Amino acid sequence: MSTPSLPVLSLLETRVLGVLAEKQRTVPDSYPLTLNSLVSGCNQKTSRNPVLELTESQVQAVIDSLKGYSLVAETSGGRAFRYEHNVDRVLRIPSQSVILLTVLMLRGPQTAGELRIACDRMHNFADISSVEGFLDELAERPAGALVVKLARLPGARESRWAHLLSGAPAEEVAGPASEASHAGHDVSLGEVAALKANVARLEAEVASLKALLGRVCSELGISEGG
Repeated sequence: MSTPSLPVLSLLETRVLGVLAEKQRTVPDSYPLTLNSLVSGCNQKTSRNPVLELTESQVQAVIDSLKGYSLVAETSGGRAFRYEHNVDRVLRIPSQSVILLTVLMLRGPQTAGELRIACDRMHNFADISSVEGFLDELAERPAGALVVKLARLPGARESRWAHLLSGAPAEEVAGPASEASHAGHDVSLGEVAALKANVARLEAEVASLKALLGRVCSELGISEGG
């Protein structure tokens, strides 16, 4: 059976997926998560880049979208619905690879060394070589690469890795040409951060509008597509 192709996920979709995968490992007694817990995880001030301020309606709209891709499942337990991810089953990758993708979705591009430290609460990788081995497998995945090695930044000792669930990253990928090109221009981290914040704000507004449209259509008894 072939692995189904995934659509390009938005920042909000990767944030929700990342939080579900993270909390599965770090707070297993509370997993699957309620909507309220999921919103709190999405809006954490630590271990998140960029930091977001999402509402319950925005997160619910993202959940509904991810359910359509089978990446999130809804379960009923107690007095509230709970949500769990299906990343490992949909992408057919081992748990170690899911954990690496989780950190990349939540924190943005990281070096192998940074990933090993950031993953420690979810999985204890023996060494950096172990991390790099799983990253290489994700980059060379026959069904489609899920990560890419970025060009080394000026003055940096290691190259960073980025996930590809949201499409190709804006930054250059590693290669001879990209290494040479960095001598001619600098990356403005402030500008990149500002652009990411603007994109996150716009995606949040779109998610909110989609949720509102869904409620209006439901009240009128019509389908959104009609």
